[in-house]
Parts: sequence; C-alpha cells; structure tokens
Amino acid sequence: MNKTLALAEELIALSSVTPQDKGCQQRLIALLSPLGFVCEIVQSGEVTNLWARKGTTHPLVVFAGHTDVVPTGPIEQWQSHPFVPTQRDGKLYGRGAADMKTSIAAFVVATEEFVAAHPEHKGSIGFLITSDEEGPSTDGTIIVCNMLKARGEQIDYCIVGEPTSSGELGDTIKNGRRGSLSGKLTIKGIQGHIAYPQLAKNPIHLAVPALTELVAEHWDQGNAYYLPTSFQISNANSGTGANNVIPGEIVIDFNFRFSTASTAEGLQQRVHAILNRHELEYDLRWIINGAPFLTPRGILSDALCDAIKLETGIDADLSTTGGTSDGRFIAQICPQVIEFGPPNNSIHKIDEHIELRFIAPLKNIYRSTLENLLT
Repeated sequence: MNKTLALAEELIALSSVTPQDKGCQQRLIALLSPLGFVCEIVQSGEVTNLWARKGTTHPLVVFAGHTDVVPTGPIEQWQSHPFVPTQRDGKLYGRGAADMKTSIAAFVVATEEFVAAHPEHKGSIGFLITSDEEGPSTDGTIIVCNMLKARGEQIDYCIVGEPTSSGELGDTIKNGRRGSLSGKLTIKGIQGHIAYPQLAKNPIHLAVPALTELVAEHWDQGNAYYLPTSFQISNANSGTGANNVIPGEIVIDFNFRFSTASTAEGLQQRVHAILNRHELEYDLRWIINGAPFLTPRGILSDALCDAIKLETGIDADLSTTGGTSDGRFIAQICPQVIEFGPPNNSIHKIDEHIELRFIAPLKNIYRSTLENLLT
C-alpha cells in the first residue's frame, strides 16, 4: 500500500463532521513536526485550526485544506460504512475521500518526499488546515488568515486541495471563484379577506413586476475569466395557509454569484434602485458570503500546470466556476491562490469515492509543484 493511500484511509476513518476535527490535525502534526515544521493549533469556538510552517524565508508556499466533512446522509444507503475506508472496484470509498482528505494526505507525503530530496530547499512551506470549511466558515481559515495578517506573515503562493478535476485528474484547476451575495427581501402589503381586495394590498402581486425586472437584469458581461454575474431566487414564502386570505407580506431569498466585473456594493445599490422604482414598502437584509478572487495566469499556475502535464500529459484548463471556497479568505493575504485536487463527481454524495489510480499521481503533482517553486 502506498503511503498516501494509507494516510488517506487513516483520515477518512476519523468521523470529523463539521466542526469536529476528531484528531486529524494531531495526526498531521505528528508527521510534520519531524520534518522541521513549527505547528500551532488555533482554536476558535468548536473549530480546530492548524498553522504549520517550515522555514522563515520567502517564497512561502502553503498547502491549504479542511479536515471537516459534510454529514453522511442515510448510512444504510452507503454500500460500505462512510467512516470505514473501503477499497472496491478500483476506488477508495468513504466520506472525505474526494473532499478532501486524500488531498491532505497527498500534501503531507509530497512534502515528506520533497524535503528528503531537497533538504536545503529555498523558501518555506506552510500548512493551513481547518475543520470549518463545510460549515459557516466563521471560525476557520479566516481566523488563521487574520492572525497571520496581524503578525505580518505574507503567503506568496497557496494551493488549496479542493476537488477541482472533472473527468480526469488534472483536467481543471481553479484560479478564482465568484463572490456570493445573499439577500432576504420582505415586501409588505396589507392582509385582508380575498373577497374584498379593495380593502387589502396583495404583496405577491406587488412583488411580481419588480422580481421580473430583477430576473431580466443584465448585471455585467463577465470577463476573460468569469461568466456574467448570476441572480437567482432560492425561496419565496407567503400566505397564511388559508385560501381566502390575502397575505400581509412575502419573503424572498435570493443570491448573486458575482464576478470581479461587479462589486457587492454596486449590486446592492442597483437592487435597491429597482425596488424603489416600483415604490414598494420593503425590508432587505444583506449577507456577503464572500468576495470574488482571481489569480491571473502566472508563476503559481504555470508551476502547477507544468507539474500536471509532466505527470498526466494533460493541459489543465483554468476555471472560476463552482461555489465559494476558503480561497476567498486566503486571497486577502496571498496574491496567488490556486485550487487543485481530484475529480469532484462524487463529493457530498452517498458513496463518495476517489479512483485509486489518481492517488499517487496527485501526490506527485503536489511534489513537482514544490520543486518548480522552491528549487
């Protein structure tokens, strides 16, 4: 059994559902400390974070990821227990196999091999690991990033081990992510009997023209790296449950996934302008889940793409699609952030898995990237 596979199985066996770490980070510390890493546990609420660094000079290359996993769903629907790593039909099954305990194992083993081969390497290597990526992300990576910023520690390059590949390992890397801006809109009317509409004011009827305009609005054209900004309504709730009552309000949840062609502030202003133009009485609460970030093609992406090409023969595509990630926090203290990991077709699903044939190449790609950057 190869070392990366063995470590991945160790980590999968620890049932670290958000915000629990269940000892994953202590296992990493046991492996990193003998290599010369200074390891710090940063506790915030129920969340456990690890910051580990070997060296004091630049460039500082950081591997970032999360030990927490999403809940398993109905265990009886799994072919094997989600926290009993199982090899079957050329795949490793278990919660976290793809997202992202195998990536973490590959980080560690790649680093062990790199340090053994290049004991006098230039620069520094870091690990930023959290147990709060799949949850609210308020006590995880952002806490460590704020700590590093306060201490004046600058990260030069960061690889986040999120599962980014589509069909084959190495076909896609993420060089940015869209921002996420959510709104909870309450449009007010006047409740009344449905037979006497002249004595009431139906908020659903009032909302429809404004919502139609919001849905039809072209928020931006995107750019070379991003598709145009997307506005989507996720929930609309109104009514008392009776079919003879005009409701007094409607509550609408919506979300923007926005590119660097727009700002959260600009989108908010435009939404308010549309609502005001329709002369609605409303309340609107905003939540900025994360700003967009972008790493244009450069030193880090080239180093990673070269490593992928060497290992797999694939020319990786740069992409900014998908949801948010902790890269949005790291980008505040690091100018080049890239996400790369195994195929994502089974993440968060029953019977999550990674193909065994991808595990050693994943480790080799991370090691070659270190060699490209630090030798």
